[in-house]
Amino acid sequence: MNYILLGAAGFLLMHLMDFASMRRLPLLKPFLSVSGTTMIIVAATAAALDEVKFNLPLWLSVAGWSLAAAASAGMVNALYVALPAGKTYIAPGTSGQLVTGGVYRLVRHPWLLFFALTMAGLALGSRSVSAAQAGAVWTLFSAALVWFQDRKIFPKMFPGYAAYQKSTPMLLPNRNSLSAFIEGLKQKKYSEV
Repeated sequence: MNYILLGAAGFLLMHLMDFASMRRLPLLKPFLSVSGTTMIIVAATAAALDEVKFNLPLWLSVAGWSLAAAASAGMVNALYVALPAGKTYIAPGTSGQLVTGGVYRLVRHPWLLFFALTMAGLALGSRSVSAAQAGAVWTLFSAALVWFQDRKIFPKMFPGYAAYQKSTPMLLPNRNSLSAFIEGLKQKKYSEV
């Protein structure tokens, strides 16, 4: 249970970065980012290594590890590649840049979608009951934090966020956002030729 609290504290620290950004507090953003990320990784590892296991077939465990790897790559892309990472996690102040392309055409908070899939994969791969419980708690807690961020914080941080809220779903893709994402991939492919 302690690792569930540790992970929740890590997510809270990550979300406090928004307040540090708006207050332009130097050094606080990188501290919160590194501390929060470390706490989440340590907690997820502890949950996966817990001794209480599901009795799952090997093929499902292998599929779980594959899902965890693919979803983790999506989460890293959403958080550190698609966003201006230096401005988002290190530099004082806000990036001032609303990112609406790439995976941000699917949903406004794609990292949470990928995180939920990562934790589902981790629970299946490790067969850990604790990883499944932690993943459910952290996903719900993060969804509440993201809701607050989406309604109260981001509209103040990013010009044009209200229009983005109207055009793109918050957490789960819909037909229109999937079409916009695929169209964006096609445009990127043709612009590279």
